[in-house]
Amino acid sequence: MDLMTVLGFAMGLGAVYLVMLHGDVVNLLFNLDAAILVFGGTIGSTFIAFPFRSLKQIPSALKLIFFPPPKIDFNALIDDLVFLAGISKKSGFISLSGADLKSKNPFLEKYIKKISEGVEKDIVLEGMKQEIFSISNRHSRTSGIFQAMATFSPIFGLLGTLIGVVQVLRNLTDPQSMGASMAIAVTTTFYGIFGANFLFLPASIKLGEYSSEEILSKELIAEGIESILNREVPFVTLHRLEAFLSKRIAEKQKK
Repeated sequence: MDLMTVLGFAMGLGAVYLVMLHGDVVNLLFNLDAAILVFGGTIGSTFIAFPFRSLKQIPSALKLIFFPPPKIDFNALIDDLVFLAGISKKSGFISLSGADLKSKNPFLEKYIKKISEGVEKDIVLEGMKQEIFSISNRHSRTSGIFQAMATFSPIFGLLGTLIGVVQVLRNLTDPQSMGASMAIAVTTTFYGIFGANFLFLPASIKLGEYSSEEILSKELIAEGIESILNREVPFVTLHRLEAFLSKRIAEKQKK
C-alpha cells in the first residue's frame, strides 16, 4: 500500500475534522442529502461525459492510487540495453533470445524477442511507437476522468447551495426548516470543494505521475532498441540513453 496516500488521507481528514470540531459544526459533515446531490451528480455527469470503454478503467486506476506499480529502475534498464547491444554486436540478433536481464521489463522482453525472431527493423520500431502512443492515450483518458470529476464536483456543490437558498426563502416563517435548508446549502458546498481538491484532483495528478514514469521507461527502451537495431557499439548506446534520459528529465523539471 502507498504510505503517502494513506498519510495524505489521514492528514487531510484529520485537519478538516479538528477545525470543524473546534467550531462545533462536526454534525454538518454528515448530511446524506448533500452527499447524494454532490457525489451522485458528479458520477452521473461523468457517465454522460465518458464512454464505457474509458470508465471501465476506473477500478484499476483506483487500485493504483493505493497500491502503486513497482518503481522503475532506469539504471537497470540502461544496463540491460547496453548489455544487449554488446551481445548483438558480437553474436548477432538471434543471440538476444534468452538473455538474462536485470530489469525483467515485459515491454523490453517483448520487442527483444521480436528482434531475435527476425522481425524487420521498421516493423519493430513502428510497433513500439504505436504501443507507446496507445498506452499514453489510455492513461490520459483515465486521468482526464478524475480531472472532469474535479470540475463537476464544485458545480454540484454550488447547485446544492442554490437549492438550499430556495428552500430558505420558501420557509422564512419556519425557523426550524430554515436551519435544515441552510445546512444543506452549506454542506453541499463543502462536499463539492472537498471532493474536487481532496479526492478527484489529487487522484488525477498521482495517476499522471505514474503514467509519466511508465511512458518514459518505454521511450527509453525504444531508444535503446533502435540503437541495437542500428548495430551501434555499447559505448554509443550508453551515451545515447544517458543523453536521452537527461534531456527528458530536464524537460519535465521545466514544466
